[in-house]
Parts: sequence; structure tokens; C-alpha cells
Amino acid sequence: MLSAIAVAGANHRVGASSLLVALFYSAGAALPLLVLSVAAQRAATGWRQLRKHLPMVRRLAGAVLALTTLAIAFGFFDPLQRAVPGYTSALQNQVEGGASIASQLQKLRGEHANSYAKKQAKAAAAKGPAPVKKTASFKTVALPDLGPAANFTGIVAWLNTPGDRPLSLTQLRGKVVLVDFWTYSCINCQRSLPHVEAWYKDYKNDGLVVVGVHTPEFAFEHVVSNVRSAVRSLGVDYPVAVDSNYATWDAYSNEGWPADYLIDPRGQVRVYDSGEGGYSSMETDIRELLAANGVTRLPPPTDVSDKTPTQPITQESYLGYGEAEYYDNGNLVPDKAVDYRGPPSVPKDSFAFNGIWTDHNEDATAGARAEITLNFAANDVYLVMGGSGTVEVSLDGHHLSSIDVSGVPRLYTLFSGESLVTGELEIDFAPVVQAYDFSLRLTVARATGQDRINVNRSALIVSAWVVGIPCGNPAYVFNVPFWTSLVESGPESA
Repeated sequence: MLSAIAVAGANHRVGASSLLVALFYSAGAALPLLVLSVAAQRAATGWRQLRKHLPMVRRLAGAVLALTTLAIAFGFFDPLQRAVPGYTSALQNQVEGGASIASQLQKLRGEHANSYAKKQAKAAAAKGPAPVKKTASFKTVALPDLGPAANFTGIVAWLNTPGDRPLSLTQLRGKVVLVDFWTYSCINCQRSLPHVEAWYKDYKNDGLVVVGVHTPEFAFEHVVSNVRSAVRSLGVDYPVAVDSNYATWDAYSNEGWPADYLIDPRGQVRVYDSGEGGYSSMETDIRELLAANGVTRLPPPTDVSDKTPTQPITQESYLGYGEAEYYDNGNLVPDKAVDYRGPPSVPKDSFAFNGIWTDHNEDATAGARAEITLNFAANDVYLVMGGSGTVEVSLDGHHLSSIDVSGVPRLYTLFSGESLVTGELEIDFAPVVQAYDFSLRLTVARATGQDRINVNRSALIVSAWVVGIPCGNPAYVFNVPFWTSLVESGPESA
């Protein structure tokens, strides 16, 4: 709720709805403090013995408040906060997690539901494709028509095109086009690339055009030369549109990486797919559109192994305070060198800093004695790293490898196993090495569009008041690192 208000303000989308939500959220946050202050005032005026010693009581209360504030600021209450569950978590999750409220928050942030996903879900529910007008050169196919494809817009550079000149969907009419949203440091994208590359290689002579729209996740992925280097090292041969400003991403209302949009020769989107997996189904749809476009002899289907994780394993973990979740160090101190001390035992599916680290919005930069312990369950563990230096990796106390980090930030393999492994990775970092993101599993959920429904705005406003109540807890009010990290993380992480 609070992040939606912040994003609306940061993007200058301040209207009646956002003002009312902010007002009621503030009222919900202030209500418990008001109740406490009124109760304290009545106790002070109604209790004679207390009135006699009121100056001393005020001094003691001030001292207790100051000590509590310092204890919270320095993380002395962190073990208690981890041990005791949030007293309003269930209420917050029930309110904010509802489909109707989530839809309204999406509108408040200025986001739009992916219309292609919505239409595809509707067609799947109807168990039949929408009627499609035949043309002389394109036959009817049993795929839903999801609407006109958005053109490439706001592209800052084109790679792998003749003269690096731009492409447009108008130029590509008559072709079957696969638009693949990706970013080069994303392990989910890297696992899907072999399939996309194989389709391009086998079907390009039959009229398939693949366009990889590279939309960055991290700041270093905005640099065109970094993207060019990654495209070359990953062996990507098809055209790549560098979408550093998210213009084409927004035109499609795209929601994650990787995501594919299969477009027929008339410029209509026929298939939408997000996340890993489903490769054989996508290839079947590609072949169906090529056949409907007049191709009579197609090569055999590609034979690329599907490396999509099939078991629930440790989630992706960001190390920068902008999106860090699964750390066990209490409060992260933004943009300041801090000597962290991790717990004796790191909880499952969590990590902890040890030694001196400077935590930034997107990354953590190592200092002296810098270590990270990751308690994980996975087949493979990857980490996006930058800077220059050596990283030592051990598993459950046994040294595995030494990794030389250099050049632009990229994905490095820390551990690779043939089956599911549970254990603790201990990673020692040379000073100035930057650590961004642990990747271990698929994190992009498949969008069905079925949960997006419209509700009355009043429900959102009442919810803002209800969800605002927990912020009346002094632990939230005086937790300076919490508020600093929330504000500085910006709309992207929110």
C-alpha cells in the first residue's frame, strides 16, 4: 500500500484517488498512536499520585523512549522481531493480497494489466479460439487472436540487424515474429536462450523472425556496450532491441523475464507465455503459424533439453537493500560500510553477511573480511558479480572453487550439481567485488489474468486505513534504516 503511494508520487501521478488513499493510510497509521496518547493523558490527569510525580514520570518516559529508539536503530530488538510474528501480518496479507485490492493498487501505480495475458486466459476458459478472418495467404489456425502487437518503441540501439538499423512490425508483415523479452544477467533468461536460438536457427529460412527485446534489471544492463558484449558472449545471432527505458516493455504491459509474444503474419499476437518451460508447446505454435503461412516442408522439431526447475527450491535473493528479503542480519544499513556479524546458524533459504560490507540499492560491495553464508536447496547456484578480485567458494566447510571476477557485472556459477542439494555455501570475497543477486530458481509467475477484477475505489481507500494501522507501532515509526531503505529504493524496487 505504502509503496503504491510512493510510486504514484514519484511518477507525478497525483490525483484524487492517490490523495485519498494517502490520507486514509495516514489516518490508519495515526489512530493507534492517538489512542495511546489519549489513554496516557487520561491516566495522568485522573491519577492523583501520578500527578504529584508527573515531572519525574516525564523524564523517565523520555529516557525509556530514547533508549528504545537507540535499541531499535542499532538492531538490538532484531532477534525478538524475528522470533515474534507480526501481529497484523494476517490482516495485511488478507487485505493487500486480495485480487480486487491488488488490481486497484496496480492502477494507482500507473501499471496496466497485460491485455494479451488477459485475452489468452479468457480464450482458455472459453475452450476455443476467437474467430479469425481468413486472408488469401494465411490460413485459419486454432490459436486465439490476442489483439494487435505493439510496435517497437523507444529503442536506444539495435544489434544484429544490417547496419544496426531499426526494425518495425510493419516491415515484418508476412513473417511469423517471436518477440522475446529478456535481460542478460537473468538465469531464467539464460536457461531459455538455447530454445529461442534453436528456433531461430532452424526456422529463419521458413519465415520466422526472432527479436530479443533486452529490458534491463540492473543499472549496468542499461549500458549498450555491456549488452553488446553479452550478446556476443552468449552467442545470440538474432536481432536485439535495447529497451533501456522500458518503452517497449510498457507498450506490451510486460510483467517479467523471460516473456514471449508470438505474432502472426498479419501482426496479431496469437500466443503469450511468461517464465521458463512450455518450450515444446511454443515450438508447436510456431510450426502451426509457419504452416498456415504456406510453408509445406518444415524441419524436424528442435531437440534442446529443458532445464526448467521442477522442484520447489530456494528463491532468488537480491543483496542490495532495494529488494533484499531473505537476509538474516537484522536491518541493512544503506550506503555505509558496516561490520556485519551473521548468526551462528543461518536459517534455511536465507543468507547472512559477515565482515565489512557497503550495501547499496542494487548491490553489496565487499570490504575487509567480507563473507556471505547462503543456506540453500538447489541443483545450481549462481551469483551476479562485478568489480575485480577473487571469490572463494566452499560447501559445508569443503572448498569447491576459486572464481576470478573481472570486467562488467555478469552471472557466475558458484555451484553446480546433478541433483537437488541442501547445504551451506560459504563465499569469501576480495575487497571491492560487488555482489548483486543469487539465482537458484524460477521467480516469474505465469500470469493468467483471471485474478484481475474491478472493484469500487472505496474498498481501496478503506483498505488503506486498515493497512495503515500497523505503522502506528513505534517500532515502525522509529526504525530509521527501514524508512530510509524504503524511500531510497525508489519506484523500481517498490
